[in-house]
Amino acid sequence: MGPRHVFVTGGTGYMGRRVVGELLGRGHEVRALVRPGSEGKLPPGCEAVSGNALDERSFAPRVAPADTFLQLVGVAHPSPAKAAEFRSVDLVSAKASAKAAAAAGVSHFIYVSVAQPAPVMKAYVAARAEGEAAIRSAGLNATFVRPWYVLGPGHRWPYVVLPVFRLLQVLPATRDTARRLYPVTLARIVATLVAAVENPAEGIRIIETPEIRRARL
Repeated sequence: MGPRHVFVTGGTGYMGRRVVGELLGRGHEVRALVRPGSEGKLPPGCEAVSGNALDERSFAPRVAPADTFLQLVGVAHPSPAKAAEFRSVDLVSAKASAKAAAAAGVSHFIYVSVAQPAPVMKAYVAARAEGEAAIRSAGLNATFVRPWYVLGPGHRWPYVVLPVFRLLQVLPATRDTARRLYPVTLARIVATLVAAVENPAEGIRIIETPEIRRARL
């Protein structure tokens, strides 16, 4: 399969800049939705589309002729205190993107969701699950990528609890939950997203933590 034409929301964020750069380096065409004035945060070679990720009317006409839509918008550093933002930002942007992608005839939608079920961060999980439901309802072929926590620059504190996760993976009673919630590295999530772009899903595909941890570029 040849180069993909990718429309990205959240392209200037923690994951977005790295994914966009990697896609461009592999010969794909990428356009990214940005707030006015943020165009300079995108990697060279990425076309900027100014608009509001919470309002599909501001960017829907610019999605075509993309064949792939990559949804990366989300509240930075999620915590229980941000429950309202998960609904007003994460969920609203997912619904807006699903509508825009469907209207543009996009053939594959990629959504960074979250590991579920989970014993904590229930508002975050609920918002992402509703985002997945909106994408399904739009009738899109979609890949849902479900990490729990992505390790990288500025996001390293879970390294101290990795030994606990390793122990919990050994115990039968906690094995499945520990595998599902095990933190993944930024490099692995980028590799997962690039692979999803280059290998479009037919119907709904779900990629969970064990598969993310095996991803390589």
